[in-house]
Amino acid sequence: MIKIGITGSVASGKTTASKIISSRKGPLFSADKVVKKLYTQNNFKKLIAKKFNFKLDKNFKKKLKNKILQKKEILKKLEKTIHPLVRREMFIFSRRNKNKKFLFFEIPLLIESKLTKYFDVIIFIKSKNNSRLKRYILKGGSMQLFSLLDKHQIKDTKKMKFCDHIVVNNKSLSILKKKLSNIINLYE
Repeated sequence: MIKIGITGSVASGKTTASKIISSRKGPLFSADKVVKKLYTQNNFKKLIAKKFNFKLDKNFKKKLKNKILQKKEILKKLEKTIHPLVRREMFIFSRRNKNKKFLFFEIPLLIESKLTKYFDVIIFIKSKNNSRLKRYILKGGSMQLFSLLDKHQIKDTKKMKFCDHIVVNNKSLSILKKKLSNIINLYE
């Protein structure tokens, strides 16, 4: 089994790249999907609302975003709650799929979370800052939150030192597909 981690900065195209490279090759674990699922669970929302001292109601996500924007330390505290839950799901996914040739893991904070030792290959998706900002805003994000999340991550130049492959994602989808195909072909 070859475990392939896909990472990159905010809105660099990790999800698209992960879907492309894993297509018909092996199962894909998405840390973002695990987090989205957590936010649908009442027990998790109650825990977060209690931990950050706000009332649980239909504006839960909005209140949490505002808290994060007001106080940067809240993002770190939130990650300390979320990351162990995501990591547990990652290990369950690995055990469940242990007989597959390839396992793919899309993990935005793979380097920051010190997860490199769990992967045989790490691919870094890199994109220009202005392209990433446009993508983030198109998906409904704000410039302020993008800036906060981007500054919270390790700089690309440092992250790339931990990666086996760097894929620059500033051009077309067909170019991205070709680059990713060339990488996966090295391991087949």
